[in-house]
Amino acid sequence: LDLDTAKQELEEFIPHVRQMSDHSVRKMAGRDLMRFKQFKKQGIAIKFGRFSEKENNQIRKNIEEFLSITGIENAEKLLFTSRFPEERETIHRLKAEHLFCEKLSQGIPRAWRLIYYRARKMFDPNNYKGRYTKEEKEKLKKYHALHGNDWKKISEMMSRSNLSVAMKYSEIKSPIKYGRWSKKEIQRLMHAVEEVIVKRTEPEGANSRSSSKESHRNLLVDREKLLQKLPWTEIEAKVRTRYWRQCKQKWTSILTNKMTKGQQLYRGTNGLQAKINLIKRLYEMKVEDANEVNWGELSNIIGDVPRSYVQAKFHKLKVCYVPFWQKKTFSEIIDYLYEEKLPELEQKL
Repeated sequence: LDLDTAKQELEEFIPHVRQMSDHSVRKMAGRDLMRFKQFKKQGIAIKFGRFSEKENNQIRKNIEEFLSITGIENAEKLLFTSRFPEERETIHRLKAEHLFCEKLSQGIPRAWRLIYYRARKMFDPNNYKGRYTKEEKEKLKKYHALHGNDWKKISEMMSRSNLSVAMKYSEIKSPIKYGRWSKKEIQRLMHAVEEVIVKRTEPEGANSRSSSKESHRNLLVDREKLLQKLPWTEIEAKVRTRYWRQCKQKWTSILTNKMTKGQQLYRGTNGLQAKINLIKRLYEMKVEDANEVNWGELSNIIGDVPRSYVQAKFHKLKVCYVPFWQKKTFSEIIDYLYEEKLPELEQKL
């Protein structure tokens, strides 16, 4: 396929494909286009966002089968071959001979690159080393001063994953405050979020020929989409005194307050009713994984609130009411809430 044709055909499955580099498009056309078409024939949509437990299990199955076929010792050698220079040539040959790319992506309706990144995250032993010690944090600061954002190099020096060292540095690079936000901090957060939204919506606004009322309506729709995935590390840098997760939580709180006009939707009788409605609706959905839930749709159960607010309330429900929830599947958690907790809440109401 020529590049223009590849973009045209991929656009059906990857709406943002024209924003990707030509190199990435060519790679995707080779690895994914035929797979995407096959999934379409089966009536399966291409997925984005967080991987479901079912997809994670499929990745594990694909990796185990490939290791069995090739005789490669473990997933770390397969996915982090550069760590084993003596075996690198042999592993690369086995991966090519046994079609590693095809085997890894079997049964998963996503771009191969995303599946590969997910597999690396799942099977990197450096991802599961617990909390950073004080000495490790000091080393991380020192290595960053020497090597900048070369997270691959730093991760090798610290025996931690790339993602782990990058996120930890983001957390410790400057003094972080806790507790109540000051007015100046809130102003910086609001300004940072506004900058991001304006930067993303300006190009569309510049070409729009619709009326001012229609433009305003479209901007609100676009904002709702953008708020689902804001660049929180960038916003953190602008706020300066708060960690990115704090920024995200505070923004959700601000947004909820604005959308509800300050009403307390999750307290008293309203709160009880919201919990009851949420449990009932989740039970009616009959989904097997949290990623299959349309949280935006569930927002209306509580009120005009962001989807992240509903997700946070569900998290609190399972933590507070479901014993050993970490060991239960999503559907088991919902069943427990419906069968055990719902009658109690209805009685209180």
